[in-house]
Amino acid sequence: MKTLAVVEDNADNRLLLQAILDDQYTLVEYDNGIDALAGLSSNKPDLVLLDISLPGMDGNEILVRIRADDHLKDLPVIALTAHAMAGDREKYLAAGFNDYITKPIVDESLLLSAIRRGLGE
Repeated sequence: MKTLAVVEDNADNRLLLQAILDDQYTLVEYDNGIDALAGLSSNKPDLVLLDISLPGMDGNEILVRIRADDHLKDLPVIALTAHAMAGDREKYLAAGFNDYITKPIVDESLLLSAIRRGLGE
């Protein structure tokens, strides 16, 4: 089973992702950027679901650090965000995210499709 890293500070959002994904993927969860970067380096997942609005270090900064790390730079990273204004999708894709999913997750098929694309399935 492929491993997905979920970087999300909201416990309810992590529970929702578990409910949607737990039977299809192994999930490793982090609730902040520092722990996520340490965990990604030691146990590289197949894909990262990365919240943008995290305390301390936001998702954009985490992505910059992932892309700067030779071991992690090719890791598919999907932005999970409540930022859903016009142009946000393009902004996050231009920043280096592989895909963009808005929260709250209403249509789980969009999330699953983004994950399959990111994994090359």
